[in-house]
Amino acid sequence: IVRLRSVFAKIIAPAITIGSGGSAGVEGPIAQIGGGMGSLVGQLFRVSGNRMKLLIAAGAAGGIAATFNAPIAGVMFATEIVLLGNYELMSFGAIVISSGMATVVTRSYYGENPVFLVPAFHTTGITEIPLYIVFGVIVGIIAVFYIKVFYAVQDRFSKMNISPYLKPVIGALIVGIIGIFFPQVFSDGYGVIEEVLKGQGALSLVFILMLLKIFATAVTLGSGGAGGVFAPSLFIGAMAGSTYGFIVHNLFPGLAAGPGEYATVGVGAFLAAATHAPLTGMFLLFEMTGNYLVIIPIMFASIVGTFTAKRIFKDSIDTVYFSRKGVDIHAGREGTLLSAIKVRDVMRRDFTTVRKDVNLTEFVDLMIEGGGFYFPVVDNEGEMVGIISLQDVRKVLLEDYIKEIVTAGQLATEDVIVLNLDDNLKDAIEKFNIKDIDEIPVVDPEAPSRVLGILRRADVMDVYNREVLKKQVEEY
Repeated sequence: IVRLRSVFAKIIAPAITIGSGGSAGVEGPIAQIGGGMGSLVGQLFRVSGNRMKLLIAAGAAGGIAATFNAPIAGVMFATEIVLLGNYELMSFGAIVISSGMATVVTRSYYGENPVFLVPAFHTTGITEIPLYIVFGVIVGIIAVFYIKVFYAVQDRFSKMNISPYLKPVIGALIVGIIGIFFPQVFSDGYGVIEEVLKGQGALSLVFILMLLKIFATAVTLGSGGAGGVFAPSLFIGAMAGSTYGFIVHNLFPGLAAGPGEYATVGVGAFLAAATHAPLTGMFLLFEMTGNYLVIIPIMFASIVGTFTAKRIFKDSIDTVYFSRKGVDIHAGREGTLLSAIKVRDVMRRDFTTVRKDVNLTEFVDLMIEGGGFYFPVVDNEGEMVGIISLQDVRKVLLEDYIKEIVTAGQLATEDVIVLNLDDNLKDAIEKFNIKDIDEIPVVDPEAPSRVLGILRRADVMDVYNREVLKKQVEEY
């Protein structure tokens, strides 16, 4: 739920920060304002939590679509970043309508010009694709560096034992000193991006600007300044692309396009890698250029960049905060529901154990009597020494003389996957999938060899289906 005063704060505070030269962007706050308006509408009509999320996402989509004159990118932003890929067809339709209407209204006032002009895009052909793939890897590494620096600076400011009102002043002072020598880092830097996309600038300059923009953005927002990371991401991506373009164009002049083309791809690819939203980066760049030639390069660069960033660091620039708070936003709806339920509440306490010295004939009788397919094997003291299943004994059941000789202990699997009472069902599902098993013994954490119950996959799914139904009833 977003309060009305928060919406006004998102209008005023970023204007002060960016207007005074702070290294931040207006797109994030605009998306937040759109989401805030959606929340206010939801509160007005007292909608359910699920519909409230939909209205917030729709508002955010409208904000991005209106800012960049890019309705498809607005839709992708809402689904990938706001809803984290968890949406239904109904919600997708609402987001599309919001994004489309926002674009129509904006174009009626400002025309069809994007937030900054992108020159015509050229490519040397399909042989250039490997260079864009390598660029994607580099972009992913830079994106992780950006995220690490951003939160390291934020942590440093949070540890300062001074008034919170002084921290933005210190941040502004640091950025101001940088800006004396490199004024390009001030504000959103869209004018600088336009020049770089035209292929202008020197190799050393664009590389230095990339590093300084990373630091200046971290200082501006980490010290308490208001603004978004969207515009700085576009700036950093353009500088990274221009740097790479200068290098490969000099190394392979007949194979690589100019630095302007790589800067153009860098705009979308770096945004994709930093936010883990490849579709947003792809469609934003395509809608800004209107050139089909950019599709293949940005597809490779953004997908590879996002994959690389995720492999190195699981969180995006937007999700680190939640992970630090212990919120697993990657779990999704299923994981959230299962994480709230303990194994102790679902496990079966009436289960059958098998002594390790029991022969297979007796084991089959116990299996028929007790039901199930997995049975803990215990010693004379009742401590588990392994687990046995029908799969373990199936091959020897046809040999009558062997059934009387071989014992359960000899065929039991000693490397047993177990659960504790306080484990949750999400943990249980992960362990079920390790060896594709359907039952897991639950043990006492104080005495790991003591079996307290059996958890069955079927029981977990029954509980999950009931919880989903209950939540749907509550939300609608």
